[in-house]
Amino acid sequence: MGLLTRRAAPALLTALLLAPAGCGYGSQAKDNDTAPIAAGAQKIDGLDSVRIGYFANLTHATALIGNRQGFFQKALGATKARYATFNAGPSAIEALNAGSLDIGWIGPSPAINGYTKSGGTNLRIIGGAASGGVKLVVNPEKIKTPADVKGKKIATPQLGNTQDVAFLHWAARQGWQVDAASGKGEVTVVRSDNKVTPDAYKSHSIDGAWVPEPTASKIVALGGKVLLDEKTLWPGGTFVITNIVVSQKFLARHPRVVEAVLKASVTTNQWIEDHPARARQAANRQLATDAGKALPRHILDPAWQSIDFTDDPLAATLRTEAAHAARAGLLQRPDLSGIYDLTLLNKVLKAAGQRPVDDANLGVRQPPR
Repeated sequence: MGLLTRRAAPALLTALLLAPAGCGYGSQAKDNDTAPIAAGAQKIDGLDSVRIGYFANLTHATALIGNRQGFFQKALGATKARYATFNAGPSAIEALNAGSLDIGWIGPSPAINGYTKSGGTNLRIIGGAASGGVKLVVNPEKIKTPADVKGKKIATPQLGNTQDVAFLHWAARQGWQVDAASGKGEVTVVRSDNKVTPDAYKSHSIDGAWVPEPTASKIVALGGKVLLDEKTLWPGGTFVITNIVVSQKFLARHPRVVEAVLKASVTTNQWIEDHPARARQAANRQLATDAGKALPRHILDPAWQSIDFTDDPLAATLRTEAAHAARAGLLQRPDLSGIYDLTLLNKVLKAAGQRPVDDANLGVRQPPR
């Protein structure tokens, strides 16, 4: 099968810990309960509900579709799936720490930040969700080659977020000097919220942006050109953009519920692969519900095509992304040992006849029996 079913100074550190995921748009959560409970269904472990969080964005389409199509509720039986949509990684991590969120879809940077800030006590990454969907989109009148980026103003979503780290690493590979904190140097990094970046491009206050979808496609619709797709920089063209995380307390107390959510996630990703057109429409309908507005087709279609949905958390790429952040001076080299627990995911995959996924030696080490 393909990817879909397999596959630092203190001030700077503080800024990174507060940075949202690449697709974040703010910090508010909104309750969103949809699918009905089937007649005769039973609660798992007697639990009344499980609180599931995600961002109203295409890189979280597994959660969007799992909600929309009722896959999560079906797997949970009479244990109610309660949803909250978040606009930023820190708010999701805060909710997880406060116990108001049990399981969430978030980007790699907030997962790393949350885990390291808590000393490895607050979360585990238990599965993958998406790869790719990040591009460097530029003004073709000013930038025609990568070398032309030097001296220009390039937007990233926020200091220390996933795309900011990626762009700083790429700029360093070009030999350009950039101060990570201020964004000043041989190329200027402009930290700009994704929801306003297209307007910044339209007003010519930036010359391009290293951003996730659908922001990249929105800029293309304004006349921008894709200079570089980040997946071309990674071996095999894959890198983590969205993970599934769980509160360690919830995982310890309710593993059967967590297993059910993972089963629904795997089912959803298979459904996406089997029904790509219907999946795209379902994701857009849920976006309309969660964000108040669906994406027009000329933005939805190219954005969707650039994202790969996968059960594999692509753990080796998370390690690499953390190393890039440390090299940029945005993060002290973190200890990520134990950030993954893929035991339940691999159990679900085995039951579905699929191969297990790897934690790149960053998983919880089970005691010998």
